[in-house]
Amino acid sequence: MSTTLKPTEAGTAFLTTHVSESANKIFTPEQRDEDQRMFEESSKTFVEREVLPNLDAIESQEKGIMPSLLKKAGEQGLLMIEIPEAYGGAELGLLTSVLVAAQQKEASFSVAYGAHTTIGTLPIVYYGTEEQKQAYLPKLATGEWIAAYALTEPGVGSDAMGLSTRAELSEDGKFYILNGTKQWISNAGFADVFVVFARIGNERPSAFIVEATWPGVTTGPEENKMGIKGSSTRQLILQDVKVPVDNLLGELNKGYKIAFNILNIGRLKLGAGTVGGARNALNLAATYTAERKAFNKFLHEFGMIKKKLARMAAETYAAESEVFRTAANIANAQHSAGENTEAIFKAVEDYAIEASLAKVHGSEVLALVVDEGVQIFGGYGFMKEYPIEKAYRDARIQRIFEGTNEINRLVASGTLFRRALKGQVNLMTAFPPVEERIKTNQPLNSAGEDIPAELREAVNALERAKDATIYAAVNVAMKYMQALEQEEEFIEYLANLLIDLYAIDSAQARAIQAVRRGDADSTTHIKLAQLATWLAFTRIRANLDQLLMSYIDENRVNKILERVRAYVGDYTLNGVAIQREIANIVVEKQGYPLYS
Repeated sequence: MSTTLKPTEAGTAFLTTHVSESANKIFTPEQRDEDQRMFEESSKTFVEREVLPNLDAIESQEKGIMPSLLKKAGEQGLLMIEIPEAYGGAELGLLTSVLVAAQQKEASFSVAYGAHTTIGTLPIVYYGTEEQKQAYLPKLATGEWIAAYALTEPGVGSDAMGLSTRAELSEDGKFYILNGTKQWISNAGFADVFVVFARIGNERPSAFIVEATWPGVTTGPEENKMGIKGSSTRQLILQDVKVPVDNLLGELNKGYKIAFNILNIGRLKLGAGTVGGARNALNLAATYTAERKAFNKFLHEFGMIKKKLARMAAETYAAESEVFRTAANIANAQHSAGENTEAIFKAVEDYAIEASLAKVHGSEVLALVVDEGVQIFGGYGFMKEYPIEKAYRDARIQRIFEGTNEINRLVASGTLFRRALKGQVNLMTAFPPVEERIKTNQPLNSAGEDIPAELREAVNALERAKDATIYAAVNVAMKYMQALEQEEEFIEYLANLLIDLYAIDSAQARAIQAVRRGDADSTTHIKLAQLATWLAFTRIRANLDQLLMSYIDENRVNKILERVRAYVGDYTLNGVAIQREIANIVVEKQGYPLYS
């Protein structure tokens, strides 16, 4: 079992903890151990040797290609990472699994792999009875059987609990009879077992383990999708399916716990996948700029191309930093919880905000990177012969998967306020000194000698932005109180602030840590963190302005706007110079400049 353990931060600690302190706690990719590096390399090698040579067959959904690849991945030990050793697994935990997920750079395979290893398998790992684990996990660990997860239904969309699929206990009490239709089920075309959610009467949904060969289990035709064409996406149709009562998964009417807890992990892993996709798209673009000429110059010699490459790299760096920070925090909290499932998922729930932020930010960074990648390729980027075209199409679903980005914004902001009201997040404690600092315009500017000189201004800008976010959010919350959840525009502005704050806090903490550790690439870390902060700072100020102008009373808004703007101030950076420096590194590395 992997032994990488670092002190665990509390959930949402980034909002009220100085980044200098966080830098001593968080996990960064540079800290991964030998087991993790070995599995990462195995995953990378598998994709390069087995998946990428079959892209045409995958894209055309050649019969049998995807299940055969998953079975080969099982033979390589890539499906067993989070399955306990007692059931044929490697028991290496969430962090290793997330690191491996980031290497799944072909999107269709990544979707199939994630559907099997995460949302298909983990419900049985965590909620299965001993008999269920013995029956299913050894087969899922090797790829002998493929798993899928059946929650979404036609007409329901993001309302995961608005289900119409029904389960009724048979007269002899031996079976639950399931009827209903599930929609957009990944792996449905070849899955051997499904985790299915259904209602008994008007109670909350329950979860069931359903085998594909049972009478009454059928699937619809493959959906004709914009992207991720190589993954199987079908309806799952249940007609009087007799499910043995022993295949009830978890407690009766408590399927919502399984759904939400597994989705939190799924969101985090999706964030990891988007980071891998962004790195891959940057690699494609950087290589192309060193091959293609225009007006007798290589593309990377043009200033606007340098700007694109640098911003793609900096935004990816921030997303990567927050994903692995979150994964390690959850993994270590799970480790501390021991074998108790409720305690394990309490640990997951503590980081639900961070998981949602990582999913949203990662998917939106990926969207930026593939879009700029197509632009760098020019007309060729629009042609199917070039892989950036496929990357562009495949990326679009990531802002919809695992809860739309709108839903995840609601989750992040709503969870923050619910915790604040319960005293679980110290917003109310933090507010009085923050209010005093902002009213008197006396920012802490607390970046001292323990912060690298090149990052001190960025750190101070970040900490001022945290203060301003707390000040603005609490002011509005006190006005609306319980009605706050109806103010979705406010929730979105706040979520946008949280997304940028967590991303640049993670990027800065990682860069600070790299300097303190004496990494050879610490200068590159600093440049990436500087640019990520500079780009985010403009968005932060805009979201603060919009939040205050929309939700502060007219007779107070000008005064508070002036106060907050003065306090937040500027983060001065020569963007042109630093973008050129980062772009040169990207071109030299022919892609993402750090991860190895």
